[in-house]
Amino acid sequence: MKKVFLDTNVIIDLLAERSPFYEAIAQVASLADRKIISIYTSPISYTTSEYVLSKFEPKSSVIQKLRRFSIICKVTDANQETVDKSLFSDFPDFEDAVQYFCALQANCDIILSRNKQDFKKSELPIMTAEEYLLAFQSKSSKKS
Repeated sequence: MKKVFLDTNVIIDLLAERSPFYEAIAQVASLADRKIISIYTSPISYTTSEYVLSKFEPKSSVIQKLRRFSIICKVTDANQETVDKSLFSDFPDFEDAVQYFCALQANCDIILSRNKQDFKKSELPIMTAEEYLLAFQSKSSKKS
């Protein structure tokens, strides 16, 4: 089963139902819900998502959305090793480095983000949710 790491921006797209990005990430979440793929994110994605979404809707609603999301999304470890690797990496943005090293530590196969340029230093493939779905559908149709 593919292990797909979700960057914070695609989680916010999902939970806020942000157009035009919602449909693709909702389909990715559906794949996880049906146990076709496994999705992962870091603990900081939960805190950042709560912070951003709470600016636009009641905190109780945001927490409820995060609870439902946590049913299908596994949380990676963020520990001393993750922080150290991030601090000494060539990533220009520390938060992106933490995301990346969390994905590596969890042995994820790919990172989904709308900000692909933030992961130029990545050894993992970086795709948008839309790109991932196209690749997934292409592989699925070849199996049929």
